[in-house]
Amino acid sequence: QVQLVESGGGLVQAGGSLRLSCAASGLTFNWYTMGWFSQAPGHEREFVAGIGPSTGSAYYADSVKGRFTISRDNAKNTVYLQMNGLKPEDTAVYYCAASQRRRIFNSNDYAYWGQGTQVTVSS
Repeated sequence: QVQLVESGGGLVQAGGSLRLSCAASGLTFNWYTMGWFSQAPGHEREFVAGIGPSTGSAYYADSVKGRFTISRDNAKNTVYLQMNGLKPEDTAVYYCAASQRRRIFNSNDYAYWGQGTQVTVSS
């Protein structure tokens, strides 16, 4: 059974940092594109960052470029999202997801999802 388990969320003041982790099991991790998505109250789920199986290609939403960094450790079956310079607008539930497709930006292309971890940024 495939499982993705996020951790590392919490409450932080504006300008602070968090590192989210997502541990995967039940799949051949290095075959999968991994992504991070966010969903704020009353909003649709949206793309934040994605990284290919080889770790050579990383992509970001315009709103987080220069602040967030996605990385993966295939030996540990884990993907990370380093979040710096956090803003109140970043407040959302953050989900990791796994895809066997080459398209990276659309949530519909991801077959497996974690349960989410809450990130709250206060002003």
